[in-house]
Amino acid sequence: MLRGLTTVNFFADDVPAAVAWYTELLGVEPYFARPVDGTPVYVEFRIGDYQHELGILDSRFAVGRTDKAVGPMTYWAVDDLEASFQRLRDMGATVHQKPIEHGPGFVTASVYDPFGNVLGIMFNEHYLNILAARTGA
Repeated sequence: MLRGLTTVNFFADDVPAAVAWYTELLGVEPYFARPVDGTPVYVEFRIGDYQHELGILDSRFAVGRTDKAVGPMTYWAVDDLEASFQRLRDMGATVHQKPIEHGPGFVTASVYDPFGNVLGIMFNEHYLNILAARTGA
């Protein structure tokens, strides 16, 4: 029934600022933008080994959103959790949850991005095993 992650949407009051921040973080330009009167209100990036999509949506269109992050936590795989966590903080993100080891090969952390979204990161050996099986590495 569920085939995999397609798009995770984050929200921002200032979409161009969020696009600039995420472009720097991800090291890629967005591949899709939907403008209204010349200003983007929705932008998507394709990132990672499976080209998952991260969307930035203007907060005006966030049905039911409050000032506090709500909803499920999404974690993005990283190779070096401590370095990634530090980079996020250096870029202006604030701590949501410090790194926590949940067992060998399974560490998570999360931050609030400058736009109020919770961004989770994870080092997960299972992800690396799946990737190795797919790529033959």
